[in-house]
Amino acid sequence: MKISEIIQKIEEYHPDLGPDYNGCDGVKCGNPDLECTGIVTALVPTVEVIKKTIELGCNFLYVHEPTSYLTPDFAVWKADFKCDVYDEKIKLAEDHGIVIYRDHDHTHAHRPDGIFTGVLKYMGWSECVDTTGKGIPFGYVVNLPKEETVEDIITELIEKIGMNGTRYIGRAKDKIKKIALVGHIYPEAFIPSSEKDGYYTDYTTEIIRTMQEENIDAIIPGEIIEWNLLSYIRDAVSLGEHKACFNIGHFNWEELGAKYAADWLPEVVGQGVSVTYVPTGDMWSYQTREGR
Repeated sequence: MKISEIIQKIEEYHPDLGPDYNGCDGVKCGNPDLECTGIVTALVPTVEVIKKTIELGCNFLYVHEPTSYLTPDFAVWKADFKCDVYDEKIKLAEDHGIVIYRDHDHTHAHRPDGIFTGVLKYMGWSECVDTTGKGIPFGYVVNLPKEETVEDIITELIEKIGMNGTRYIGRAKDKIKKIALVGHIYPEAFIPSSEKDGYYTDYTTEIIRTMQEENIDAIIPGEIIEWNLLSYIRDAVSLGEHKACFNIGHFNWEELGAKYAADWLPEVVGQGVSVTYVPTGDMWSYQTREGR
């Protein structure tokens, strides 16, 4: 089967975003008219992931995050200077006949969301999604079967995602029952800021509202800033509340969605093409004050 035929099947599987779609999804390098020798699913097309794809003898690399280091993730380098690292990475892929295809917007538009279905599945939380309340805006509320300590949840995240460690806000021994997977915490994300009748609202104020109304103990965010929601959690902890933030990082946050792609792709593509999940791996190393 040609890679172009596989791409067509993937695009037919997802919702149609319309004829005017001009987002980041699509082929980033390579010739999709080649016969597919195998599919690798990965979150990010890093140099290490490309090398593993070569080692596996696969030539179709299906990813969720950017190939280039430019936010629009163009299929070519479009800054007004030469980037040697980008050039070397693309050359590595092209020299081995690898097609890199990004599926970001379409997999998030899928219902259920193709990334967070995998996060919930491989964290073991699929049956714990709380549908009794109004829910977190642009996120999921997980009601754990029993209370767990902050440090136990950290251990679980590290082991199941494959992280080197994580930053967190909270007290290690505090008990947590409800966790919200929330969207990116930065200005103008998801809910544009507005001021009406003297009241200010944005995405983070709505999360704070929901945390209070729904008794949510902790959040796992994507991208972060520190002056709004995270500062609220820090102050709540200082006032004795059992609150926490697990700041595992955007790529770690979505890693298990790439693992899940290796579950649904064989059903979409059909028999005869191998599909292998390759973990991107934690990009962060940690040195603590005690560990110096």
